[in-house]
Amino acid sequence: MQINAAFDGGNIEVVSAERADDIQLNIRTDHNSDFYQWFYFRLSGVRGQACHMKILNAAGAAYPGGWENYAAVASYDRKSWFRVPTTYRDGVLGIKHEPVHNAVYYAYFAPYSMEQHADFIASLQTHSRVQLKVLGETLDGQPLDQLVIGEPGAGKKKLWIQARQHPGETMASWWMEGFVPRLLDSNDAIARALLDKAVFYVVPNMNPDGSRRGHLRTNAAGANLNREWLTPTAEHSPEVLLVREQMAQIGVDFCLDVHGDEALPYNFIAGTHGIPSWNEQRLNAHNGFGQALRRANPDFQMVHGYPDNQPGNANMNMCTNYVAETFDCVAITLEMPFKDTADTPQPKEGWSPVRCKRLGASALDALHDIIDQL
Repeated sequence: MQINAAFDGGNIEVVSAERADDIQLNIRTDHNSDFYQWFYFRLSGVRGQACHMKILNAAGAAYPGGWENYAAVASYDRKSWFRVPTTYRDGVLGIKHEPVHNAVYYAYFAPYSMEQHADFIASLQTHSRVQLKVLGETLDGQPLDQLVIGEPGAGKKKLWIQARQHPGETMASWWMEGFVPRLLDSNDAIARALLDKAVFYVVPNMNPDGSRRGHLRTNAAGANLNREWLTPTAEHSPEVLLVREQMAQIGVDFCLDVHGDEALPYNFIAGTHGIPSWNEQRLNAHNGFGQALRRANPDFQMVHGYPDNQPGNANMNMCTNYVAETFDCVAITLEMPFKDTADTPQPKEGWSPVRCKRLGASALDALHDIIDQL
C-alpha cells in the first residue's frame, strides 16, 4: 500500500498506513498560513480491500462546517469523479471505499491542475476572437494568463471575469470551461449578442501558485488574494496587483468573481451591498443577474446565501467591493458548493465538473439579460 500526493495540486500527509482499514492522514496547511482543507492524493496497492481513511486534523480545517453532510470524490482515471461514503465524527473525517482497481485518487472536489489550465489556454489562443495576454509572473514564476475576448470599440462594455482566487475552489476552473467555449461559439445567438456589446477580460486562474502547491486559500506567500485588493504588493500578492493595474488602464463596467463555498449546499451570488456607493441601479442589476441565472439553470437559486452587508460595512479588501467602489460598476461574487446541491441533488457525483460547466454556460444568459443596465 502506498499513498502519494507529490503531483500538481496534491496535498496529504501520512500519519500511519499499516492497515487498509486504518489509514491515518493529515491535511497539510497552506504555506505561511494556518488555512487548510483541500486534499488530493493517490492510494495504490489496495484493490479489493475495504479501505478506511481517517483525516485526523479535520476539526482544525478552515471551515469545519464544510464536513457536515459532505462526501469526498474519487476517481480511477482522473477524468470521471464519483462520491464515496464519508463521515465526520469527533473531529475526524472518515472516508470508506473498496477500490476495484489498483490505484485510486481521492480529493476534496474534482481537481483542476495547472497542466489542465495550460491545455485550456492553449486550446483557446488560436481562436480569432481571443487575444492571450500574460499579465506578469507569480512568485513561483508561473504566468498569470488573461484571455481578452471580443473586439474593442466605441461604447462597448468592459466585462471582467475571474476565478480561482482561492486555489482549492477548483469548481471555478470547471465553470470557466463552460463559460468561455460558449462565449466563443459563433452559432450561439446569446454569445454573438454579448460580443456585439462588450469585450470580456477573463482571468481563468488568479492563483496559479496556490493551485500547483495544493493550497486551499492562499498563494505562495500565504496571502489570501481575496483580502488583498485594497493594498496589494509585488512581494505578497502580485496576482492582484497585476489585475488591478490592467483594470485601471482599461476600465470596468462589470466584474464577476467565481468561487466555491465549503459549507453551503447551494449555488448563489453575493453582492456589494455594504459599499459606500451602493444604490438602486446596482441592486436591480444584481437581482436581475441572479433571477436570469435561476431561470436559465435550476441548479442556481436566490433563497440561500450570505447575509447582505449593511451600508458602510463592506470589507474593501475584497475583490468585488473594491472593484465596484473604485470603478463605479456592478460587481458580483458567484459561489458554488463543494457538496451536492440541496435542492437539486445528484447523489452519485454531487456538484460536479459537468454541472459547473453548465452553470458557466448559463451565466451568458444572465449577462445578456442585464447588459444594457451596466
